[in-house]
Amino acid sequence: MGGRTGKGLEDCVTGDLLSASWDPGDAGLAGVWLPGGFEVEYAEPGGREVRAGLGRLLRADLGSCLPARSFPSYKGQRNYPGWFWSATMGRLVGFESWVERGHLVALDFAAEVTAITSQPFWLCWRNPAGKVSRHAPDFWARLAGGGALVIDSRPRDVAGDGDRVAFAAAKLACEALGWQYAVCGEMDPVAAANQRWLAGYRHPRCGHPATEARLLGAFGRGLPLMEGAEAAGDPIATLPVLFHLMWRRELLADLSLVLSHRTVVRRAGRA
Repeated sequence: MGGRTGKGLEDCVTGDLLSASWDPGDAGLAGVWLPGGFEVEYAEPGGREVRAGLGRLLRADLGSCLPARSFPSYKGQRNYPGWFWSATMGRLVGFESWVERGHLVALDFAAEVTAITSQPFWLCWRNPAGKVSRHAPDFWARLAGGGALVIDSRPRDVAGDGDRVAFAAAKLACEALGWQYAVCGEMDPVAAANQRWLAGYRHPRCGHPATEARLLGAFGRGLPLMEGAEAAGDPIATLPVLFHLMWRRELLADLSLVLSHRTVVRRAGRA
């Protein structure tokens, strides 16, 4: 089975997400027995369920598929499921916890991600006793440079033995497909907060062509955020458009630092 792995992801926006990844180790492989290989189950856009060998995923349009499973909701639930409108997809994408929401925002913000699906497929295998096990990764993302990135969202301190078996199986399957796989915990709080703020201006309605042109001209090689906003007009009108351009990566800043009126912002492509 072929497929290209995304190159240099640690240098892209996705690096903010992958910096939160941790290695679950290979101990879980003891719980994975593959006499017949992996099988997968996924739901096509019309709802038809497909069950096939692992290689079928390379031909499936997972970006258009439905979630393979629904999100449970019950009294006393400790996690917080919900929906996030994805600018990448132009529709709602689900998440099951605040940690997952942070990962979803990071994927949506990443220019190198061209499609996102939550709960994209069931991965099925047998344990050494012959019992069928299955696991649905949290996110699948198509990469512009080729291949895909599969994410499981789980902080290290809450991952049990069963989780580690599932993660080991998912890693093995993704390696066979030529995809990148990562288990990610909580992201850096500053980067995550900055991305959430910009996500508030992700919708196309925040754009305004004339204001965008003034802002891009004002920032050039770099200005403090508020200074550039004022140079382009009334900040009440220019700030939402400025943040929209930052979401679109047409204006850039160091988002590892707290975003403020003093943040130096520059036009993309200008050193």
